[in-house]
Amino acid sequence: MLSLPEAFRTKITTMMGAEEAALFFETYQQNRAVGLRVNPLKVTGEQLMERPEFHLQPIPFCQTGYYYEEHDLPGKHPFHQAGLYYIQEPSAMFVAETLGAEPGDHVLDLCAAPGGKSTQIAASMQNSGLLISNEPYPKRAKALSENIERMGITNTVVTNETPERLAHYFPGYFDKILVDAPCSGEGMFRKDPDAMQYWSPDHVADCARLQAQILDQAYLMLRSGGVLVYSTCTFSPEEDEQMIEQLLEKYPDLELLPIEKSFGVADGRPQWTRSKQDELSKTARLWPHHLQGEGHFVAKLLKKSETESRRNKTAVSAKPSELSDFQQFEKAVLAKKLDGIFHFSGNQLFLLPFDCPDFGKLKVIRFGLHLGEQKKNRFEPNHALALALPSSAFQQQLALHYTENQWDSYLRGETLPLTDNIKGWTVVTIDGFPLGWGKAAGGILKNFYPKGLRRRGLK
Repeated sequence: MLSLPEAFRTKITTMMGAEEAALFFETYQQNRAVGLRVNPLKVTGEQLMERPEFHLQPIPFCQTGYYYEEHDLPGKHPFHQAGLYYIQEPSAMFVAETLGAEPGDHVLDLCAAPGGKSTQIAASMQNSGLLISNEPYPKRAKALSENIERMGITNTVVTNETPERLAHYFPGYFDKILVDAPCSGEGMFRKDPDAMQYWSPDHVADCARLQAQILDQAYLMLRSGGVLVYSTCTFSPEEDEQMIEQLLEKYPDLELLPIEKSFGVADGRPQWTRSKQDELSKTARLWPHHLQGEGHFVAKLLKKSETESRRNKTAVSAKPSELSDFQQFEKAVLAKKLDGIFHFSGNQLFLLPFDCPDFGKLKVIRFGLHLGEQKKNRFEPNHALALALPSSAFQQQLALHYTENQWDSYLRGETLPLTDNIKGWTVVTIDGFPLGWGKAAGGILKNFYPKGLRRRGLK
């Protein structure tokens, strides 16, 4: 059994009572459930379940979620590099389901790294509309951007900003906002025992103060009629029901919405708040002794008041004369033209999401789909372009198969032999799913798999 902090054990026992606390603590003697979420932009759950190398069982509270068996090792499968699924703690999948983002929405994921919930939101939007996926910490923002890329997401702008800066730029702008708040991480103890080292009552109080500040900024960015979802992976009432209690008292125009609960998802606990308002039972708790997952808290709120908003300038597309090298590449390599707003950031070319605002001086890590780099008199595609399109979108393909070992050589960065007499940019596929770029010449395929990704999670 994990050596839980004594103050944590005492707190849980006082909150729950000895009988339920014993059931809760018993989960720490059990193996944790592991899950993956299928990427519907690329594949269906049925397709993945047919694969003999996976042993999947549906997660009942997430339409695209599946429990897998530890020996499946999905992180080492090339389908992971192809973005067919995201490995994610099962109870965390409930959060984006609750947000209910739809195609065409303007959505903000305010504390987004490493990207599990953002990639789930973007998939539910079917890559339509605009998702701003923000992470204040630069290293985490980079990891977030890589996961957005791997999953083939094109409607998302990744920012590295403070909530205050975003609120100044986007007052009353978003239809839906997710605040998956930094928290004391009590639901991470089984997954990451190191998290216990940081836990203390003072740390819980510090997290609660930060959460309240973040929620203030989220409120400012939510439009009238917009929906805010707040979530944590902690069990502390100070960060959960009490945080929502304070939010409702501060902003009377917010209405707590009911959350559909089944398959072990439980009500919030008003008895752990000062006011003990029954309404707080509309929030949701995912407990490890009620379902297969590490634990989460979720609340869903509606903003009813009129909100002052500012119409942000829409980004302007690059001039046709600036796109001539890309257009030559497009004609030679892709099966059809790409439409939309083309945006240069330095010499890097991006295809922006529809109705994308001008981001001004905000720090942007990724502007939608990264198409590639404009070099001297030529255009070189980015890895993101290979992962964002289906294999049918490319004129030339090198088809690799899981039952053979060439995919492993490709992901290690090795040159591959060619049997066909082809030349130029070629997309490499694994069982029909794009994996990355190569360039064919003289009977070989020069490897363009990104050096920073090579050998990651492989055999």
